[in-house]
Amino acid sequence: MKTAIGIGSAYYNGEDWEQLVDLTVEAEKMGVDYVWSAEAWGMDAIVPLAYMAAKTKTIILGTGIVQISSRVPPMIAMTAQSMATVSNNRFILGLGVSGPQVVEGLHGTSFAHPLGRLRESIEIIRLGLNSERVQYDGSHYVLPRPGGEGKPIRLSQPPRPDLPIYLATLGPKALELTGELADGWLGTTLIPDSADVFLDPLKKGLSKSGRSLADMDIQIASSFEIGDDLDRMIDVRRPGMAFTLGGMGSAKTNFYNDAFSRAGFEEAAARVQRLWVDGKKDDAIREVPEEMILKTSLIGTEEMIREKLRAFRDIGVNALRLSTGGNDWRERTDKLAEAVDLIKRETGTWTDRS
Repeated sequence: MKTAIGIGSAYYNGEDWEQLVDLTVEAEKMGVDYVWSAEAWGMDAIVPLAYMAAKTKTIILGTGIVQISSRVPPMIAMTAQSMATVSNNRFILGLGVSGPQVVEGLHGTSFAHPLGRLRESIEIIRLGLNSERVQYDGSHYVLPRPGGEGKPIRLSQPPRPDLPIYLATLGPKALELTGELADGWLGTTLIPDSADVFLDPLKKGLSKSGRSLADMDIQIASSFEIGDDLDRMIDVRRPGMAFTLGGMGSAKTNFYNDAFSRAGFEEAAARVQRLWVDGKKDDAIREVPEEMILKTSLIGTEEMIREKLRAFRDIGVNALRLSTGGNDWRERTDKLAEAVDLIKRETGTWTDRS
């Protein structure tokens, strides 16, 4: 089982940037395999990784994710090629559609037909990475622009046909598209005992491309903490879960809420979202079910966590993107080291694919 960390968030403004760099450098020394950079309305996903490329040597750098509505597909391809060059081929291009609040509110682009735009974006990006002339006639993108003076252009950087593309998706159709077109899946909401809700559409897409689940890199985000005080560990995670269910999208469109509903928490997810949207955030936090936290987090005693690690292994998870918390960067580094050590000790006993 490989490990990863995430940097950036919707609100991250770069205030503790040097400490975040130190954390990433220390993570590499621990043997952490990936660092994923997020973007929403804080720092963008690319610039931090370009800086990290100069500060690290082995850790794989991935966007988790670049929003396809924030850049045109050829520019995404150019950026991916540039990142592959400056990182010595340590770059993974993670893509996603984001949501209507960011796409329409911040970027001023229609959110209509997100999966159609995602498919066409990937196809155009592949043209660029393959050093083919960027010529495309789709429903959402037409290149060159019809009636203009442009002509098909081939990107001048070296071809990168094997540059991995991962997708962060949640809905059934989006998961099917991931299986069909992507090299990996960046999952957030995956509960082992309801994994088929997510993996079945992924497998359906994989079959279209002549592949199986074993051919897909599956990375899952999880909060991690070792300890005996489960009540405290659950309570400190309720606000984040309430924000995910109520604030990560609009009242009409929230892919995270929909995912938890399909995973068996329909009533609770709807209740938390309703309270959050109505401005009753404290009530929403209190309504987050204990079971929802326990099933999505690697928290508890060492044996509890080991059991959850085995459950993730058994459904095909290859890597865990760990959120370890901490009151300061040193404590966060120490907690990450503790997490990586336990995962290595547990997975070191496995003899199958990990």
